[in-house]
Amino acid sequence: MFQANHIEKNFGSFRALDDVSIHVRQGSVFGLLGPNGAGKTTLIRIINRITRPDRGELLLDGRTMTDSDVLNIGYLPEERGLYKKMKVGEQAVYLAQLKGLSRRDATMRLHQWFERFEIDSWWNRKVEELSKGMQQKVQFVVTVLHEPKLLIFDEPFSGFDPVNATLLKNEILRLKDNGATVIFSTHNMSSVEEICDDIAMISHSRVVLQGGVKEIRQSNRKNRYEIVMKAGSMPSMPMGCTIEKQSVAEEEYTLQVRLPQDSTANDLLTCLLPQGQILSLREILPSMNDIFIEHAQK
Repeated sequence: MFQANHIEKNFGSFRALDDVSIHVRQGSVFGLLGPNGAGKTTLIRIINRITRPDRGELLLDGRTMTDSDVLNIGYLPEERGLYKKMKVGEQAVYLAQLKGLSRRDATMRLHQWFERFEIDSWWNRKVEELSKGMQQKVQFVVTVLHEPKLLIFDEPFSGFDPVNATLLKNEILRLKDNGATVIFSTHNMSSVEEICDDIAMISHSRVVLQGGVKEIRQSNRKNRYEIVMKAGSMPSMPMGCTIEKQSVAEEEYTLQVRLPQDSTANDLLTCLLPQGQILSLREILPSMNDIFIEHAQK
């Protein structure tokens, strides 16, 4: 659906993006990750035609992107910006008309969204009277109102409490189910695991990791397991096995262990079965937060 190929961007002697390529599948949620200053926002600004790359190409639906394609993009920047003295409804209608909606259609759609987000009672209030979270809801609604096929969110969960963050996640998934393609930049790794299909991680201006979330977690596995046994004497572990954590509760041992790279879960079971009753065994896959930290430090 969208491709950025070999993007390079320099600001004076500083290279913000160095041969960056990403591929975003139609109808997917794509996470753009990386530490502060890595180049994520620069790439987002290039996709939105706010700034131009020094080298590389952008493709939308298999063709080179043009300025007119911005009408098919919904962009929620990290820096929020509403006119504080304007009334909420008046401003939302104005911004929707800039995206090509008639006043009648904009008003109808806005009331539907405002009711869903429980902010319809604020229609005639000034923006400055809204909390930060409610202002963010308004900007989210305006971003998606014209039903663009590509949505780009830069830190969309910033400033939201857990209830409203969950609301926003559910809306993003609903938009995806309705055919939208979503790119979002975030530092919230739990959100990445919950809603992303694919990710790309940028560090020091280059893509250092890219692929499906499930596949990336599998490929970064560390041969770690959690095993629960009926409590008795402390079991002995296979040679080379490291016990990282252990606890006893309600007559059960819970052990978290790391096996040598040439060992398997079968080796662990073979060793422990003669020593007591095994209640459960599961592999501990690295979280996206663990993977983020590991790759950001390289």
